[in-house]
Amino acid sequence: MSTTRTQYPLTDRVVRHRAIDRIYHWTMAIALLVCLFTAFLPIMGVKFEWVTPHWTAGIVLTAVVLFHIVRAIFFQDFWAIVVGPRDLVNGWRVVRRALKLGGPEPTRDAKYPLMQKLYHKVIAAVVLAMIATGLLMLAKIDTAFWRRNPYWLADDQWGIVYAIHDLAAMSLITLVMVHIYFGIRPDKWWMTRSMFTGWIARSDYEAHHDPQRWDATGK
Repeated sequence: MSTTRTQYPLTDRVVRHRAIDRIYHWTMAIALLVCLFTAFLPIMGVKFEWVTPHWTAGIVLTAVVLFHIVRAIFFQDFWAIVVGPRDLVNGWRVVRRALKLGGPEPTRDAKYPLMQKLYHKVIAAVVLAMIATGLLMLAKIDTAFWRRNPYWLADDQWGIVYAIHDLAAMSLITLVMVHIYFGIRPDKWWMTRSMFTGWIARSDYEAHHDPQRWDATGK
């Protein structure tokens, strides 16, 4: 057995996403899609009672995002998704190689590559903006739990809230399309599959990840 392989657990599978994180991911995905469909289908002329499923999905989205924030900060390696100097250096090497400018070979990534980290930052900002404005907009509808009170903000302030919410929703459509595109690419399927199964093959781990930056033993 080679020295490289004995660094890792004696298994052909490396855990990438635990079950609770996969449940969170797919719950968030469903809630986001329900929010988008109930928001844009009526604009496209599809008539149905969209208000209740829209705000209900928004509440579910808020709950799972808060759960994820708490879990990421207190129960996971929060810094794993933070962009560091080594990510930037490696990203620059990738760009130089793509432009045929030569230079050192890119190194293997930590658990999350640079582009995945940057995408996470962008979609986090968009989703948080949509949640914050959406929660404010709940004051303008009647539900079984509260009565509407549209006078919390002045009309011009409501205009800003609606503008931010709509801009976040439009941006989210593009971000979801980008996410799906890269998720179904054949060269990325090994990573996408882990969101269903929870694991990646050892060969993919050794090919794409630096064991010094992502310890697959979980120590």
